[in-house]
Amino acid sequence: MLFKSSGCDWMIVGLGNPGKEYEFTRHNVGFRATDLVAGLFKTKIDRLKFKALTRMVTVQGRKILLVQPQTYMNASGAAVGALASYYKVKPERILVIFDDISLPPGRIRIRKDGSAGGHNGIKSIIQSLGSDQFPRIKIGVGAKPHPDYDLADWVLSRFSAQEEKALAPALENAANAAVMILEKGLEKAASEYNGK
Repeated sequence: MLFKSSGCDWMIVGLGNPGKEYEFTRHNVGFRATDLVAGLFKTKIDRLKFKALTRMVTVQGRKILLVQPQTYMNASGAAVGALASYYKVKPERILVIFDDISLPPGRIRIRKDGSAGGHNGIKSIIQSLGSDQFPRIKIGVGAKPHPDYDLADWVLSRFSAQEEKALAPALENAANAAVMILEKGLEKAASEYNGK
């Protein structure tokens, strides 16, 4: 039974940094995937609310809020927490899509919950919600080329042409998996998309 609220039934949150200069960086795959989700719902995420670009859509009678925090990655929780509070959405109904350096470009992984794993955007959301019990879709962006490479520089770097080619189907898979989670549940989506 899906959680019903007076606000919305689900939030789908894509993480990234605002601004054209960050648009195609590794850190911004969450924004790109949620743009594709919006495309599947034939809409755009373009309404500013609680320091995030948002768009409410109704799919099969359920209200879904698409969210792209505009606070910069490390403060993503400020927008997510405010929206969750306003729309009365429980953590288990907040699906977060973000970059993961432990996966190669082209791979995605769906998880029910878990720690931040060193990701500052997720850390911020956990602090803001007071819970790590929210589902997530991780999109592989590749590991640092060598251990001494600065992590911030790496996640703010752009993909090579070859990596972009590998990334394209992963972004589509992430968007399709997000919709499947809403319709058929996380386990079904995980069995379909994990390892792809």
